[in-house]
Amino acid sequence: MTTVRFSDHETQMDLPPVDIIFGRTPEMQVIRRKMEMVAKTNVAVLVQGESGTGKELIARLIHGTSERTVGELVKVSCPAIPQGLIETELFGYEKGAFTGAHSTKRGRLEQAHGGTLFLDEVGSLDVSVQSKLLQVLQDGSFMRVGGHETRTIQTRVVSVANRDLRDQVADGTFRLDFLYRINAVTIQLPPLRQRVEDIPQLVNYLVSHHALMFRVSPAPLSRNAMRLMQKYDWPGNIRQLDNLIRSYVLMGSEDALVSELVEDKKPATTDVANVDLNEPISLKLVTRKATRELERQIILKVLKANNWNRQKTAKWLKISYRSLLYKLNEVEAEDAALLNGGTVRTKAHSGESSNLIQ
Repeated sequence: MTTVRFSDHETQMDLPPVDIIFGRTPEMQVIRRKMEMVAKTNVAVLVQGESGTGKELIARLIHGTSERTVGELVKVSCPAIPQGLIETELFGYEKGAFTGAHSTKRGRLEQAHGGTLFLDEVGSLDVSVQSKLLQVLQDGSFMRVGGHETRTIQTRVVSVANRDLRDQVADGTFRLDFLYRINAVTIQLPPLRQRVEDIPQLVNYLVSHHALMFRVSPAPLSRNAMRLMQKYDWPGNIRQLDNLIRSYVLMGSEDALVSELVEDKKPATTDVANVDLNEPISLKLVTRKATRELERQIILKVLKANNWNRQKTAKWLKISYRSLLYKLNEVEAEDAALLNGGTVRTKAHSGESSNLIQ
């Protein structure tokens, strides 16, 4: 595998280590090799993936590992620029081109000459702007708004999209010819839920990173918390993981982290519609299972409301502390371990205490 090296310019961009970005999953290793080959060329690259999967990191890596690091990486956040201004932002304008144009301004295209033009969320570009950018991608030529002189640039275009642009082509909001121009090579990033084996490595890096930034020394996350994170669905992907770890580092306790993961965890359904009627059922067993699941959810909710203090939770539920421990012991193994402060206890009546009780 080719070793990715950064120029001094790219090192200043404060990117995570490449091994952290790509992890160990086979799919990410394929993407890594693909990115390394593409970086050596000048072809246009389209990076697609769900929100929070690290698309911008890949765009910055492509620039930082190419010969274009001598130039700028010019980012255009397409949805953040009003449609009425996007053309002047991209192409620049001449003095007097419109009211308020008191001087000539270079656009993002000219700024990216010799470097990389990064079109973030390219799918939000208006079709008319796509048409004008198409000419630039074809021969590198364009004119400033209000100008008459044809200008030529040499830049590499890296585009990012959080949905499949072919769907936008189908509904008429994206030009097919423009799509062909920006995706000479497409890199599709997988969601975090398909990279569960990379989560421990990502977590360790993020804990160290935020601990250094905030100058704190958080305790290592428990094995059970890590296991719970590997079973979580992560709808916000790595961005959500980053935010959660940042909160953990600041708070210094994994209780809030665990409660968020447990709160968002999809409970086993007890909906009558999901009862299998293809064969006789035991009403007693089905009812017992539904009751246990409802009880589990109530206990977790009350625990969270009482800052995971089990003595207060028992009083709130109007049951004995011993009964609460017994019920917690019936919770599935991983949740029980988490509720006992990260330590697996095989006997609820053992009388041992944990830091959650204090």
